[in-house]
Amino acid sequence: MRIAFLMAPEGVEQIELTDPWQAVIDSGHEPVLVSTKPGQIQAFHHLDKADVFPVQEVVSETSAGSFDGLVLPGGVANPDALRMDERAVSFVRDFFEQGRPVAAICHAPWTLVEADVVRGRTLTSWPSLRTDIRNAGGTWVDEQLQVCEAAPSTLVTSRKPDDLKVFCEAFLEEFAKRR
Repeated sequence: MRIAFLMAPEGVEQIELTDPWQAVIDSGHEPVLVSTKPGQIQAFHHLDKADVFPVQEVVSETSAGSFDGLVLPGGVANPDALRMDERAVSFVRDFFEQGRPVAAICHAPWTLVEADVVRGRTLTSWPSLRTDIRNAGGTWVDEQLQVCEAAPSTLVTSRKPDDLKVFCEAFLEEFAKRR
C-alpha cells in the first residue's frame, strides 16, 4: 500500500508522525510525506522544535487517487495550518469522496471538520476538539480508538500519543481491507 501522511510545513507532533510512519514501513508498505509546500517539515515535541523531515510530494501536485489511505498526524499547529489551506482540505475531502480510508490522531480531526466529513460519524480526538466535532455534526467519544464505517470510507481516530500502538494496528488493519 502507498499511504499519504499529510502535514503542514511545521507543527506536527513528531511521535504522531514517526510511530505510524515506522508501522507502515514495518508492515511492508510505502509511507509518503505530503505537505502544502516543498522542502521539509519541522516537527515538534509539544512546543519544542524536534527533527525535520523531507517533503516527498506537494499536495497541489498529487491526488488522493494515487494513495491507498491517508494518515493525519496531530500537533496543535499542524492541523490548524492545514485547515487554512484549501488544497489540503480538498485533498482530505477527496479521500472520503473516493471511499479511501483515513486515520487521524489527536488534533488532526480539525482538518476533517474543515473538510466537512465528520457529519454523521463517531470519532475521538484530543478532548479540546469535542465541541468542534459536535458542532460539525459528528459524535465525539472519549475512547482510545474509534473506527467509524458510517460513510463510504472508514475513519480511524485516536486521542493522543499514548494511543499510538492501538491506533497504528487499527489503521493498518482497516487500510488492508480496502485493497
